[in-house]
Amino acid sequence: MTAQPIQPTTPGLLHEPSLSRLLFSDPRLAPIWALIRIYVGYEWLMAGWGKVTNPAGVWVGEKAGTAVSGFLNGALAKTDGAHPDVQGWYAWFLQHVALPNAATFSYLVAYGEVLVGVALILGLFTGIAAFFGGVMNASYLLAGTVSTNPLLFILATWLVLGWRVAGWWGLDRWVLARFGVTARPALPTATGPATVPQG
Repeated sequence: MTAQPIQPTTPGLLHEPSLSRLLFSDPRLAPIWALIRIYVGYEWLMAGWGKVTNPAGVWVGEKAGTAVSGFLNGALAKTDGAHPDVQGWYAWFLQHVALPNAATFSYLVAYGEVLVGVALILGLFTGIAAFFGGVMNASYLLAGTVSTNPLLFILATWLVLGWRVAGWWGLDRWVLARFGVTARPALPTATGPATVPQG
């Protein structure tokens, strides 16, 4: 067994371990990342679409803010006791920032969920979309709502870590190439099939 040569290092730079390179930047794992990304995107799209198309109009429309106000007041009711579900600092934010602007937050939530869902399904700016999805999950958790938020938050965190390859089976494969993050996919030529540089 021959010893592997030690790779030269550049002073001042941190080098990525081979395991993290495999998990978070190797296109061979793109199918797994695509499944995670599309699942999370579907969950967000369905949640947001249900709000946008709500026939009562309590999220968007004439009664925008009604549903959010009910949610926020429910969260504020969880601030009592020795171990409250909602912490005091977040309760202050809900009471003094979110509630007075319930209609604005209602539109932000409804359309934000739809946009995050569409971006993740298409694999477009995956890392950014997953980040904002994670922010919404964290907001709901801070408001004392569990549901699927812990799972979606964990998956969103993974997608943020794997942003370079999570959208490889999506539009990011071409979009990120334009920014020099990944190699530009080769176009078909008359002499042979297309090849895709690894990057």
